[in-house]
Amino acid sequence: MTRKVLAAQNISRMCLVCGTDNVAGLKARFYELECGELLGVFQPREFHQSYPGRLHGGIASAVLDETIGRAVNIDDPDAFGVTVELTVRFRKPVPLGEEIHSIARITRDSRRIFEGTGEIVLADGSVAVEASGKYMKMPIGAIADGDLESQWFADERLRPEEVDL
Repeated sequence: MTRKVLAAQNISRMCLVCGTDNVAGLKARFYELECGELLGVFQPREFHQSYPGRLHGGIASAVLDETIGRAVNIDDPDAFGVTVELTVRFRKPVPLGEEIHSIARITRDSRRIFEGTGEIVLADGSVAVEASGKYMKMPIGAIADGDLESQWFADERLRPEEVDL
């Protein structure tokens, strides 16, 4: 199914999932889709493995945590999610060396807490990992220390107009 990409979300310098300068990071990109979901795009490398050729489950969990936690930014750009609870179910191994998609959506949103679900989807369209989580909404200044402008910035890389999922 083809979905229209509305916007690319900000990225950071050192985040394990989206950090552009983190040599061990996934360098994921995040796109807001017309259906209200958030798409994460990443390509795990050999040093992200557990068993040979397989993404480590902790890294898969981090990807889903990041994707679900960011989905709130679609409707509330000033809110950032701080994980309260994350439940992950592993269905299939996630291979290394190929582009992988994570997809998330908000399922419940209140003033202080939001909940969401997400999946890691393989190139063949099958779901490899699924998660649900609960997050506390906080402004970035209450979460992080330091110079946020130099650490959190627009993703200037060319974004696709549409994606096939």
